[in-house]
Amino acid sequence: MAADLFQIYGNKKVLVTGHTGFKGGWLSQWLISLGAEVYGVALPPEGEVSLFDQLQLKKHLKHHICDIRGFEPLKDLIGEIEPDIIFHLAAQPLVRESYNIPLETVETNVMGTIHLLEAVRTLNLSTTIIVITSDKSYENQEWMFGYRENDPMGGYDPYSASKGACEVLTASWRRSFFNPSDYGRHGVKLATVRAGNVIGGGDWATDRIVPDCMRALLDGNPIDVRNPLATRPWQHVLEPLGGYLLLGEKLLSTDQESDLTTYCDAFNFGPLMGSNKTVESLVNELIKVWGSGTWTFEKQHAVHEASLLNLTIDKAFQLLGWYPAWDFQETIKQTVEWYRMYQDDVHEIPNLTLQQISEYSDAFKLTS
Repeated sequence: MAADLFQIYGNKKVLVTGHTGFKGGWLSQWLISLGAEVYGVALPPEGEVSLFDQLQLKKHLKHHICDIRGFEPLKDLIGEIEPDIIFHLAAQPLVRESYNIPLETVETNVMGTIHLLEAVRTLNLSTTIIVITSDKSYENQEWMFGYRENDPMGGYDPYSASKGACEVLTASWRRSFFNPSDYGRHGVKLATVRAGNVIGGGDWATDRIVPDCMRALLDGNPIDVRNPLATRPWQHVLEPLGGYLLLGEKLLSTDQESDLTTYCDAFNFGPLMGSNKTVESLVNELIKVWGSGTWTFEKQHAVHEASLLNLTIDKAFQLLGWYPAWDFQETIKQTVEWYRMYQDDVHEIPNLTLQQISEYSDAFKLTS
């Protein structure tokens, strides 16, 4: 996914909500490298260490602190920016945290999304919107088959349920207010995207497996693993982000009703089935590539978390030409390389991040 593929983003006004987070930071950096005029709307970065600060993104984009749970401030900002395209990533992103703060999770993930859609609607703004939800938005039956975009939404825990609700409500707003068949009247293109368990350098979230592993390895401590047999669709963060950019390019480049009916829809951007690995396999591979380390099974009273979850990506392949470029081993290699650089020379993190974006772009071109 090289710059020549995404030239359409050059000089475009791109709004990224959640730009101070892990995925938002990587997406913002990629868009900046493509020559986009990037605007960020989010809460301040959490924790003492953040990818947003390590990439010095505040110097390279228009940075706005705004809580999307407040409608009027968000509407005012969107009206001021008038973005060509919006990537909506702002969310409370953690399953286990949603048990601690269920109300905040729903307010942020569900009402925050509706606030954004309503802001665009009431402003009569012509724009493109890609709402990022989650693989956990599906009603998980714990089966081995991959979930397709037309499978039922659901969610056991508050986080998963909130993301399922986002999908249902976004589809409702698309049918009711932003219908592709009536694009000439409203001027809005609206799609949703679902990814697997994204990993990569710069994720410093608490209570998430890869950041927990890397903190332990950096400190020379054993890794505490609470659910070693759970299987997840692991993928490098650049994989789904490339899919989002590709979908955005399709939407930005067409006004044809037939194309909009095709692309204004839900898309999965998950890994190949070979990257569906147990947590134990993930931890062992991280230790192997890092070169040292041990892990222990942490017995504790655990909240319910899905043990099996896969995505089907046929739709993204057939309609967009999107296909994963990095396998499980390469994903782990790139992830460990980033944290190794953090340990060795933190000032080189921006350069390494851009290098990994370039390497991923080259790898993708070989799969397309």
